[in-house]
Amino acid sequence: MKHDLNLLRVLVEVADHPKIATAAQILGMTQPGVSNALRRLRASYGDQLFVRTPAGMMPTPHAQVLIETAREILRLHASRMLGQAPFTPETADTEFRFALSDVGEMVFLPKLIERLRHHAPRITIRSLNLAPEDIGPALADGSADLAIGYFPDLSGESFFQQKLFSHGFACLVRLGHPDIGKRLTHSVFLSLEHAVVRADWRSQEVFEQYLRSQHIERRVVLHVPHYMCIPFIISTSELVVTVPSAVGTAFTAMGRLRALAPPFDVPLYDVKQHWHRRVHSDPRNRWLRAQVESLFGAKVRVVL
Repeated sequence: MKHDLNLLRVLVEVADHPKIATAAQILGMTQPGVSNALRRLRASYGDQLFVRTPAGMMPTPHAQVLIETAREILRLHASRMLGQAPFTPETADTEFRFALSDVGEMVFLPKLIERLRHHAPRITIRSLNLAPEDIGPALADGSADLAIGYFPDLSGESFFQQKLFSHGFACLVRLGHPDIGKRLTHSVFLSLEHAVVRADWRSQEVFEQYLRSQHIERRVVLHVPHYMCIPFIISTSELVVTVPSAVGTAFTAMGRLRALAPPFDVPLYDVKQHWHRRVHSDPRNRWLRAQVESLFGAKVRVVL
């Protein structure tokens, strides 16, 4: 067979990422396009090459031999013709740097560490504590690989973005709160004393802006700049606090807290991953984005 580099790339990516959707994302192809490429490969080699299993597409013995040859062909082509080596997660010795809020660290880091360390055991991971206005420059100069969260200011021709999922809010109170029954009503919400997190991150602004637009005024008795003190304060007081749903899930898992739906139709906000255009075609960054999308994308049931 005359080697078609695009077909060889499909062969390798499906081997590395058994879920066709993930392989298609990395290749920049549609799922039907990847399936069509596999049909051409099967016809050329006279072998099934991959069989479908509950875990995804698994290579046949013949495919395993072809895959290693394909890797070498692609490596030589990249290094000699393009000057750009493919990213090989199994042997990569690199650091992935994420711009995350403290909320983002709770939501994303546990699953990212598990996934990335499984497929790329030699890599390290760094979460960057950046002010919102510093995230764009960090992506531009390469000190951050991806920004994951709600960053509406990261727009324009210099940045790409991909929606992962839509997110909402939860109200937290202590277990056994004497004024709250099965649900949190509008009148009880307004009668309670509130704590408010005044973090630098933009997601909390969605809720605050909604209250202002509806002319809803709370009895705020506590302002704090960070989320991490919330479970200790709420669990030992009669206060209520409204936080992103993922924060509510994380804190209720610690015990002594109860999460309730807000008594208003608060709009959702989109959580996205963002990257700079200079790394849009970079194999390392493309692989990383595919891992994030496969973990948290809209087609995945994200448990928050």
